[in-house]
Amino acid sequence: MLQTLSKRGNIFLAYLRVYRLPQPLEVPVNFNPRFVPLPHSLSVTESSPVLSDRIFTQRRRQLEKLEPPLHPELEELESAIAQLDNPDAQPLNNELRQFLGWASNSPTQRLNSQPAWINSIADLGNRSKEQDTGKSNYQAGTDFENVVRDSLEFLGFTIDYSHKGGAGGLDLFCSKPYPLVGECKAGKKIPNDTAVQLLNLGTLRLKNEELLKQTAKLIIGPGEPTQQLADAATIHSMSIINPETLEKLVKLQAVYRNSIDLFKLKEYLKPGQADDEVEKYIEQVSSQIKLRSHIVQLVKTYLENTGNERVSVHSLHGAYAISNPPQPLKLEKLHEMLVELSSPLTGYLGRKEGDDWRRDRFYFLRELKVD
Repeated sequence: MLQTLSKRGNIFLAYLRVYRLPQPLEVPVNFNPRFVPLPHSLSVTESSPVLSDRIFTQRRRQLEKLEPPLHPELEELESAIAQLDNPDAQPLNNELRQFLGWASNSPTQRLNSQPAWINSIADLGNRSKEQDTGKSNYQAGTDFENVVRDSLEFLGFTIDYSHKGGAGGLDLFCSKPYPLVGECKAGKKIPNDTAVQLLNLGTLRLKNEELLKQTAKLIIGPGEPTQQLADAATIHSMSIINPETLEKLVKLQAVYRNSIDLFKLKEYLKPGQADDEVEKYIEQVSSQIKLRSHIVQLVKTYLENTGNERVSVHSLHGAYAISNPPQPLKLEKLHEMLVELSSPLTGYLGRKEGDDWRRDRFYFLRELKVD
């Protein structure tokens, strides 16, 4: 190869802009011709480029100026991982491709890539023997208990699997980040005696009534609780949420990993029916994500419009004020969020530290997309 190249006076390279087709196209295998003919003509638009404008421009400049890649080690790692025949390596490969700017997933795509059970939480909680031919109410209840445990573990709780419900057993016990006991009820409505059942089983588990008072208590089941159940839950500081609410929490966590703060969530688990309060928390988290998405997009747009490689917090604060922002931000708060978004654990922005926080400079790395 080197000998062949040495005989040539010039090497010609071409960079091409590639766009995704709106629909997949099957092409028959043909090993003979140098070019594979298409079965019919295509209508191609520029609405879905494989590389973003910024990444394409960056790559083109690197070719023209013979510049090395910005992250050669990561590119080599991505190439090595891509060759592995291991499905567990795919999430890491996707993260690397997004970081390098080679791919971007919308929230819907990220949700669709999650385990199927996430979309079954509400259905399992609202089903009963009548809806499952050949399946007992006990089995329907067990299925729901299992998916609730998976859900709470996915949210960040540590589950004690020695408690698996059943006759006379406590359905849920979480030890960390704070103790939580719970009962799961699948069917059409939550039985009236569920609060009493949770109180008794929780006392047996903790063996201390005072400790039980300090422990979070959660009932998850369908429908509106009866007045008797709601009153009992309120008196004993038990929160009641529907399976639909739990599914929303899990889906938010699935799309934006580690977005659920369990200690803040605890503040919204009010005694009695708590769905409305938890919905407020979900909306609060979603608003915070949208704000950060706005900031990431602002950094990207500012750099594209100015042609600069980095932007100061002062310049960005001025641009933020006229960008139709979701909410007002003081300079210090904007800087705090920029630092958060440039953390290695987030990786949406990059940061070049100055000798003073006002001299920090930030640059765009990857999108934070919201639906």
